[in-house]
Amino acid sequence: MLARSAEGLYWMGRYLARAAHLCRLLRLQTQALVDRSEREISVGWRRIYRTMNREPPMGEIEATGDDFILADSFTLADDLTFERTNPGAVWSCFAMGRENARQMRHCISAEMWTRLNLAYLRIQKLGISDIWRRSPEDFYAQTAVEIDTFAGVAASTMYRGDGWAFLQLGRVIERSQSITSLLLFQLAADDEQVEDIATEWTTVLRIHDAQEAYHRVYGMNVARADAMTMLVTDPLLPNSLARLFGQASDYLASVGPGAGARASGRAQRLAGRLYAMVLYEWPDTDDHDDFLHRMDAYCRELHELVTAAWFDYAVEDAPGS
Repeated sequence: MLARSAEGLYWMGRYLARAAHLCRLLRLQTQALVDRSEREISVGWRRIYRTMNREPPMGEIEATGDDFILADSFTLADDLTFERTNPGAVWSCFAMGRENARQMRHCISAEMWTRLNLAYLRIQKLGISDIWRRSPEDFYAQTAVEIDTFAGVAASTMYRGDGWAFLQLGRVIERSQSITSLLLFQLAADDEQVEDIATEWTTVLRIHDAQEAYHRVYGMNVARADAMTMLVTDPLLPNSLARLFGQASDYLASVGPGAGARASGRAQRLAGRLYAMVLYEWPDTDDHDDFLHRMDAYCRELHELVTAAWFDYAVEDAPGS
């Protein structure tokens, strides 16, 4: 597979996974505007901005009063959803994912292109006022469903070659970074306040569609240690780090060595090491903050190694040179 095709599919997977994650965060946040306290709402916005690694347009977010919270929420939701200059906004992720799909139409199925293009055309016509006056949470829920539908169509129709592996590799690396960032934020937020910790961790579980599974495994009471353990180590949970690292290792093995032979070998070994760390090191770790910071750094290194091995390798490493 050509390097530019592999890179296009990889980034398409990353952009759509980022948009889906942001939609889940924003859906819960806009639902919280109805009946949550100022402090919970401000924590929710800070959670989103911290995990998206972006500064809010008005600076630090503080709980200053109901009127200001609602006015600020409108501005913040616009910045995270439709702001064209924000590369991490839902609109931008959709636009870039769709552009990658347009350029890689020879690698994806017609059904995948149709699904993605229809969703993009719907969003393109909307602005924050259109969704805010009705039900913003419905917009985010529908957008997340459209991305899930695209993923389902891809699973049903896409040829299981290298293109599929790179598409999925982008998705699992993006999700791994999102989960790690969210867990790090929540640990820091717990240190700032001692009440409602169970509610905050319930929100974290809901963001990753893990609340029902948690209650089946651990019961109705949500405890921070159990929630973290499930999101990190449970291989049966679709969005756990253990499952995502296992998938990353499998996809890297399926595409074989890249043109950057040294980087591709390091990428495959790092994916395997991450999988082993969450299964065998996490249970004996007391300093979860340090562990997650290392996970975050390793996830970024894995992305850089994949880029160096398959997309942006030296000319002398190119096949046939």
